[in-house]
Amino acid sequence: MINETYLLWEKEEHTYSVKGNFIPNVVTYIHEKDTELRPAMIIVPGGGYCVVSDTEAEIVAKEFYNKGYNTFVVTYTTNLLMTTPLKFQPLKDLSKAVKFVRKNAKQFSVDPNKVVICGFSAGGHVTGSLSVHFDARELVLDSEYEGVNNRPDAVILSYPVITSGEYAHKGSFKALLGEDANLKELEYMSLEKQVNKNTPPTFLWQTATDDVVPVENSYLYVEACKKHGVTFEHHVFGNGGHGMSLANEDWASGNFGRDYTMEQYYENIQFMIDNNMELPSPFNKIREISKGARARDVIKEEIKKLAVQKQRQSDKGIAIWPELAHNWLKKVLSI
Repeated sequence: MINETYLLWEKEEHTYSVKGNFIPNVVTYIHEKDTELRPAMIIVPGGGYCVVSDTEAEIVAKEFYNKGYNTFVVTYTTNLLMTTPLKFQPLKDLSKAVKFVRKNAKQFSVDPNKVVICGFSAGGHVTGSLSVHFDARELVLDSEYEGVNNRPDAVILSYPVITSGEYAHKGSFKALLGEDANLKELEYMSLEKQVNKNTPPTFLWQTATDDVVPVENSYLYVEACKKHGVTFEHHVFGNGGHGMSLANEDWASGNFGRDYTMEQYYENIQFMIDNNMELPSPFNKIREISKGARARDVIKEEIKKLAVQKQRQSDKGIAIWPELAHNWLKKVLSI
C-alpha cells in the first residue's frame, strides 16, 4: 500500500485564517505495482465543521481499499474557534481534491470516470455541497486545472447534514456560515433545495434513532433526488446513534488507524491553551493542562478516555453498509 500526503494548497493560497501550520491535504491508500485502473474512493470525515474526525478516516479508507478501490482521505478546513465563518473554504478544499485526483489519475492508477466521494455527517454536507454546487464560480481554479472536472461520478452520504431548516444540525451551520447567516446563504447550503438533474447518483444511509443529525435530513435529500430524477439508493437502519462509521468491531474498540486528520484540531486546542482561552468539552474539565509540546499528549489521552466512556457497540446489521454501497456502485458505475 502506498501512503503519501499531498497538500492541496500552497500556504499563501489557503487564505482562511488557521492557528498553526495546517494546510488541507489528501492522504493516499494506493495498491502497489498496479497495472489496472481502479475506481477512486475519496473519504470525507465528519466533525461538525469543527474537527475532521479520525473515526471516519483511515479505518474507512482501508475498508474500501480492501474492496478494490484506490482510496484517499481529505482533511479539509474547519472552524473550532467559531471566529471566522468557513463559507466556501471546505467546499473549495474538496473540489480541489477531486480535481487533484483526476489530474493525477495515471499516477494514482485510477479511472478518472469512476471517482466516488464518501462523506460522513458534516463531511456529508461538504460532499453533498459539491454534488449540487460543483459548477459554482467560487470553485474555478487557475489554468493548471483547466478542463479538469470536479463533479463526482457518484457519492455516498453517511448520516449527512443536509438541511438548514427545521431539522438542521445548528452547530454545523454556525461553524460554516456564522451566527448571523442570511436567508440566501442558508438556502444555498440547504442541500435538499439545491438538488437538480445534474446531481450525481447518490447512496445514503443513516439510523432512524440518530439524536444528533435527525434522519429527516436524509429523507429530505432523497425526496429531492426522486423529484429531479437523480439515481439513488437509501437505507435507514432502525437503531444506532450518530457517528457509527463502519459500525464494526474495530470501530467499537477504537482501532481507527492514524489520527492525522486531527492535526488542525490539536493546533487549535494548543492555541487556546497558550492564550488561556476556555477549552471545549471534555478539556474544559481539566484544571491544569501544560503549555508546550506536552499539551498534545494530554489532549490525546483525554480523547482516548472519552472514547472508552462512550462504550461504542458494534452492530452487524449496520456494518453491512459498505458492502451495500459497493454493490450499488457496481451497478451505477459498472465497477
